Amino acid sequence: MVPFACPYGYKGMKTAVLDQPFELHLTFFFFERLKISSRSSFIFHFSSMEEGLLVEEKTADKYGGIGGSDDGDSSSSITAAVVFSTAVAVCASFTYGCATGYTSPAESGIIDDLALSVAEYSFFGSILTIGGILGAAIGGKITDLIGRRGTMWFSEIFCTVGWLAIAFAKDHWWLDLGRLSIGFGSGLICYVLMICCGFSLTFFVGTIISWRILALIGAIPCILQVIGLFFIPESPRWLAKGVNADISQEAAEIQDYTGAFQHLSEARILDLLQRRYAHSLIVGVGLMVLQQFGGSNAIQYYASAIFESADFSSTFGIRAMAILQIPVILLAVFLIDKCGRRPLLMVSAAGMCLSCLVVALSFLLQDLHQWKEITPILVLIGILAYTANFSMGVAGLPWVVMSEIFPINIKGSAGSLVTLSHWFCSWITTYTFNFVFEWSSAGTFLLFSIICGATVLFVAKLLPETKGRRLEEIQATMIG
Repeated sequence: MVPFACPYGYKGMKTAVLDQPFELHLTFFFFERLKISSRSSFIFHFSSMEEGLLVEEKTADKYGGIGGSDDGDSSSSITAAVVFSTAVAVCASFTYGCATGYTSPAESGIIDDLALSVAEYSFFGSILTIGGILGAAIGGKITDLIGRRGTMWFSEIFCTVGWLAIAFAKDHWWLDLGRLSIGFGSGLICYVLMICCGFSLTFFVGTIISWRILALIGAIPCILQVIGLFFIPESPRWLAKGVNADISQEAAEIQDYTGAFQHLSEARILDLLQRRYAHSLIVGVGLMVLQQFGGSNAIQYYASAIFESADFSSTFGIRAMAILQIPVILLAVFLIDKCGRRPLLMVSAAGMCLSCLVVALSFLLQDLHQWKEITPILVLIGILAYTANFSMGVAGLPWVVMSEIFPINIKGSAGSLVTLSHWFCSWITTYTFNFVFEWSSAGTFLLFSIICGATVLFVAKLLPETKGRRLEEIQATMIG
């Protein structure tokens, strides 16, 4: 199961949060729209907030009458269409990854060129999450109004304008407005694995080129998606709502599915206060709060400043983080269903705890003027170990768990609350990090270490294992 983050709309959550992520939904569209079938074909059902990521094999008895053929050329063209559709859709994820990784390699260049204070740069770094909150608040409603393809267009316009504003900024106001715009555009959509690729590329390339050129590069996937969206169709759930399109047979099942959700998803935010949902809500919100207060986004946003404070080359450190990220994420994809959510979360959080402890000890020795030769190396080892352990579990698993623990009638409201908790806590940590780090670098990482240790205890005490269990069993355990 692929780790993903899904910032859904707040008011419009009832439909959007129960629906598929954009990238996966468009892939599913081609299997329905082009009516693929064979004696042993696979129909992919992606439902992040209902069933996680499932693959269900269908036989010719059920789908053979839909149409299609076994012709190799037809199959090849369909495969190409699916690949192109997915590639266009994941440009959004790549854009968000670039935005997440931008602030660290660009920090020294922006501060020197525009003479920003620590407070001004901290605000620039953190305002991405404010935009994310605003985007998430209306994303679901916009999706209902104009469909997924239209929402992606809407999103990429904001992202493109934001990157251009940063690239040609003359003062901190243009920087802030640009990053706010990128955050808003990113908050409208869902993200999957390509975040990691965008993050790593920006981290690596940002050590070679100027911050203005790096911002222009960040706009490239936005422009590619805007152009590519002209050549891909709308998703089936949008078409099934009444738009004129020949989707006949495959639409019936989707309409029944959507109608059932509209009937069941009438829960309001206040309904979450019922005692029966307390356990699920504590786990969902708690994992997001601990994820962010454990320093994840703060360390990614300001890695260059951390390395420079340790008298270590920020260029080398950032490149090492970029190279490490992708293989670790791929390993995590393999381990999630092999090892289970609960053990992997505990191991990941424990590794983060020890890594932060190593960094805290390194800065403490540096303050005491002890072991000056090895403290920079210890900081590098600690940050790389933190990055690897975070990517292994805590980065994506809270979202996977969230998709499994909430009963169907509160998924919309609960997912809304959990997502907004994630964005809000991310803003707190990314804005305050530089101030706390200036006050005490060792104390900052000691605090992160304590919170990561608390995450281990939190998971051990409150989170049941969800691997290999039906959703009904998981939710009965949480409610009971």
